[in-house]
Amino acid sequence: MRFRQTVVAITAACFLALGLQTTTASAGVIGTQDYLSAEARAGHLADINAAISRADVLAQLVSLGVDPANAVTRAAALSDAELAQVAQEMNNLPAGGDGFLAVIGIVFLVLMILELTGVTDIFKKF
Repeated sequence: MRFRQTVVAITAACFLALGLQTTTASAGVIGTQDYLSAEARAGHLADINAAISRADVLAQLVSLGVDPANAVTRAAALSDAELAQVAQEMNNLPAGGDGFLAVIGIVFLVLMILELTGVTDIFKKF
């Protein structure tokens, strides 16, 4: 009889201990502005990555001494405002004109500013 009470007490204590453990799950509603901002960022980044992946742009980046993989990584590190600015400049340029080199220059300039301000540290690896 005493053994059964001990087993019941231990089992009850175990179930109580397991029942007191809680896991927290955090979920929230994102606002419309946050969603639209994320969508705009993804769109701008896709445009820039598509431009970087073009053969003539890759050749120009290599001739300027920029590794295309680093350019993609740095483009992803840009803020939303910087991405929007670069994407806007790309949209305003004439198709097939020399203005595309200006976009490459702007991207390179923005990436250099990010490097100098310490936002990115690509040369730390070397």
